[in-house]
Amino acid sequence: MRALLRSSLRYTVVFLGSHPAFKNELVTTAILTKNMHYQTEERGRPNSLDYRIYFKNSDDQYISPFHDIPLVSKGDQENDVPSKKQKKNENEVLYNMVVEVPRWSNAKMEIATKEPLNPIKQDVKKGKLRYVANVFPHKGYIWNYGALPQTWEDPNHTDQDTKCCGDNDPLDVCDIGTPVCSPGQVIQVKVLGVLAMIDEGETDWKLIAINADDPEAPTLNSIEDVRKSRPGHLEATVDWFKKYKVPDGKPENQFAFNGQFKDKDFAEQVIKSTHEHWRALVQKSACVESHDFSISIGILSDRPALPVSPEGAYHVIGLFDY
Repeated sequence: MRALLRSSLRYTVVFLGSHPAFKNELVTTAILTKNMHYQTEERGRPNSLDYRIYFKNSDDQYISPFHDIPLVSKGDQENDVPSKKQKKNENEVLYNMVVEVPRWSNAKMEIATKEPLNPIKQDVKKGKLRYVANVFPHKGYIWNYGALPQTWEDPNHTDQDTKCCGDNDPLDVCDIGTPVCSPGQVIQVKVLGVLAMIDEGETDWKLIAINADDPEAPTLNSIEDVRKSRPGHLEATVDWFKKYKVPDGKPENQFAFNGQFKDKDFAEQVIKSTHEHWRALVQKSACVESHDFSISIGILSDRPALPVSPEGAYHVIGLFDY
């Protein structure tokens, strides 16, 4: 097994639940590469209210993708804070991105910040599962969409540039890389810029990043590189965020900076700020019981047991090692 962990390979595993409906059902796809190891465990059925994706570390302990996965990939952080010095090429600072929604899909999946262990679940509104509409000419989400762990857009903090408070969630990321990822996958990304969306009066930053494993990652180092190598992609991103809620009867979203993307240095400052807000959040929660979030930092032996699905079965759906 140790030899497998040191290699880069793909394999499938079959788990059989106790319910007859799960017999002979293929439920696991695993990817093993090197460095840091994460495993995801599925509970319930996709496209159902009880569907959850939980996370484990390499020691088979449950962890929170919001709090326990480091913001910066191994080797690129000092004292849990991103390096202040801009790094280049092979020394580029890479961030861990938790993928919530694969490109071209429509289910609005997100980290459940208020549930124990913060699994990924499908968002619900008025008792119904949420899906984004296909707003012509787009099909579903036009990037792999997810969040940076250990970041938080503080709803009590007014941003000096947007003049709006945060949206109470981790920092969103749009991965423009070629590979289509899976929900719960943890990838390393290079940040290229950021868009400041204003959603119903709240600041909702959208980082533009590229999967470090993408063949074009070494040549994309700025938002201008994206504009030159992928003409129309940034404009499509603004158009998508502007209109995606209109089919639900809501007005178009607005943007700070007249909808212009800010550069990589600006994006790095947004990341640093939201990481500091996250640190303040968990430090406060260590002293005062939080009703807004499920806060549990580190691997704790007394974490609550996971709910058992109605079928009495569980699915392991992925291993991601970085």
